[in-house]
Amino acid sequence: MDKGLQSDRNQLNVQELIENNKRKTSIGAKIERVIPWFLLLCAIVSVLTTLGILFTLLRESIGFFSDVSIWDFYTGTEWSPWSGSYGVAPLIGGTLLITLIATIVAVPLGLMSAIFLSEYASDKVRRIIKPVLEVLAGIPTVVYGYFALTFITPMFQGIIPDLGIFNALSGGFVVGIMIIPMVASLSEDAMNSVPNALREGAYGLGATKLEVVFKVVLPAAFSGIVASIVLAISRAIGETMIVTVAAGATPNLTFNPTESIQTMTAFIVQAATGDTSFGSTIYYSLYAVGMTLFVFTLIMNLFAQYISRKFREEY
Repeated sequence: MDKGLQSDRNQLNVQELIENNKRKTSIGAKIERVIPWFLLLCAIVSVLTTLGILFTLLRESIGFFSDVSIWDFYTGTEWSPWSGSYGVAPLIGGTLLITLIATIVAVPLGLMSAIFLSEYASDKVRRIIKPVLEVLAGIPTVVYGYFALTFITPMFQGIIPDLGIFNALSGGFVVGIMIIPMVASLSEDAMNSVPNALREGAYGLGATKLEVVFKVVLPAAFSGIVASIVLAISRAIGETMIVTVAAGATPNLTFNPTESIQTMTAFIVQAATGDTSFGSTIYYSLYAVGMTLFVFTLIMNLFAQYISRKFREEY
């Protein structure tokens, strides 16, 4: 009799387990059906946000170009919107000058750091250095700006006595420091993706460590390295607070890094925080400059994607 009751209880327990599993499976199936729609919604929000930004820039830029011709805007060499001069060339020149200085600083240091972390550093050293290097990416840019103004500029003034307080050199130098982690981290990831079999084959042929790095690893990781550099340059083009604090607010069409300049982003900050009335030509010029900056960044990103596809190595 006891065995029969025990058997009935076991059967009930099994049936309960089956029912519970069915309920769990039903809930899991519902979640599985909902998740793709949720992910699609997230993707749609991202796309719509980009389209919304583009639509806003285009709409307001059209309002600006109805008052100022596109030809005068892009070929004029004097930028003084409060006096009616809307030649954006000084802002473009200042942006390119800052970007050039930043690239000269960031590419060698970032690439050499990536080579060390990928090919020379031990696991223990890599675990210490890489997080410290990536901390640079988390520092607020306004802190970088005041670092450039209060530390880098006085240091450079000891070398260049006639260097002004606001100058493109210190601003571009600190922007370069800021984008080093982007170059180093992405380039290291590209190098780590190169199969060890290529390295071992080169060693088997008698290559030295340095030859393996420059003749095997770097060519194999070329697309990823170039993509990281282009993305870092795009970041430098769009930098705002460092150049606003350290480089000055003088729209100056010059390639002399010791002079004060103004970038496109710095003008947007200046105009957005100044006495700019809604609907005025100066107000619409913010969007025209923003549209120009958007086009610059878009071209750089498309170029990075093209390089990645063209020179991608598959193993």
